[in-house]
Amino acid sequence: MKTTRILAASAAVAVAALALAGCSGDATGGAPQAQTDSGGKITVWVDPPRVPAAEAFQQAYPDIPIDVVQIDGTVGGKTVKQSFANFDAAGSGWPDAIFFPSNDDIAWATNSTSNYAADLTDIMADTIEGYDPAVLSFCDIDGKIRCLRNDAAPDVFWYNKAFFDENGYTLPTTWEEYGDLAVKIAAEHPGKISGFLGDAYAINRYLQSSGCPTNDRVSESEAHIDLADATCTRATDLLDKMYAGKALSTQGIFDGDAAAEGQNLVMSPGAVWWGNYLFRDTWKIPAGQMTAAAPLPWDGESEPSTGNEGGGLWGASSHITGKQLENTLTFMKFVNTDPRWQVDLSTGLPGYGPVQDQWLEKLQADAYFADVATTQESFKSALSVVQPYSYMLYDTGSVWTETVSPTLISGGNVTDAITKFGDELVNQAKSVGYTVQ
Repeated sequence: MKTTRILAASAAVAVAALALAGCSGDATGGAPQAQTDSGGKITVWVDPPRVPAAEAFQQAYPDIPIDVVQIDGTVGGKTVKQSFANFDAAGSGWPDAIFFPSNDDIAWATNSTSNYAADLTDIMADTIEGYDPAVLSFCDIDGKIRCLRNDAAPDVFWYNKAFFDENGYTLPTTWEEYGDLAVKIAAEHPGKISGFLGDAYAINRYLQSSGCPTNDRVSESEAHIDLADATCTRATDLLDKMYAGKALSTQGIFDGDAAAEGQNLVMSPGAVWWGNYLFRDTWKIPAGQMTAAAPLPWDGESEPSTGNEGGGLWGASSHITGKQLENTLTFMKFVNTDPRWQVDLSTGLPGYGPVQDQWLEKLQADAYFADVATTQESFKSALSVVQPYSYMLYDTGSVWTETVSPTLISGGNVTDAITKFGDELVNQAKSVGYTVQ
């Protein structure tokens, strides 16, 4: 069996290495690029966690020649974007498929200047049919499907069932009840917390979950941002109360000290991948404690309201045709749908619907969650919840981490912090060329 070729790539090395892809085209920004056919060899870019996906593909398709380039997987990093800017200027060098390090990357990969990400609507129609439209909504750009979701990452409502049972607490049924109970628990059990504010995904857990227009794409050049909207102020008021009641941590879930704080987490909205990745593998919370409940609604609303943390995106090149395109689409279908990656190796709930039950069955065998059946059903119920949120040229998460926690740590309140966040978000949006409504 042919061994997969793994290349480590910095931005500079990637430019040289991926010239091997043999793509060429018109370098004029926005103009159609010529499509090339390598005869079958493909080059794919993946971050470190997706290297096993590429290796599994090579084992499944040993006759397809493939170069796998391992890239910087830092969320918010700029090296990949810069490499693509160089490829666009040169008219060659693009990878045939890529796992985007940041979901925001799909914004520049689909704009008229680059137009890298192929329209998959027709050429992968059978695969697209297997996705819940809510899961794939982030790839639906102007009515065209421009990427595929590796995993689904909607927020559910996590809570420490052992703690709740021991202390006689009742699970909240609305966001407002969550805030009230968080303050009550913090007063009765000092040190116990009900959420984290310091990471880039906190914006999704709280503002996106409320429908706040921070990433409302009007068009390629227009964005709607309004932190004074009622959907934003209700989330701000909730966090203000919780933070004043010492129920929230200013740390982020990926911080070095977050594991110690995580031992004191009694409840929080959080992505489905929190269960295995954070609670079990990273924070080492003992089995039999954490359980997921369905997302919460806001008072007066009948439907649940939740955010989405990650759920990585695969894209394919629009610059290829023939056997090169055929093999790239075979790769795209495998890494998004095949159980040999999505069930056997992936730690996240697959975005592709037909293999989700197989992945969920593994939770039963793991016997980690306090209530496995409820956790499984909660994951399923969260999949179809949609909030209007688009990935943009500005990095909302970075703006959040640069404004919110520093403001709180320096003595400000949540209202101050989110005001600064909103002001800077508008500045960032304008700086990358958006007209802001």
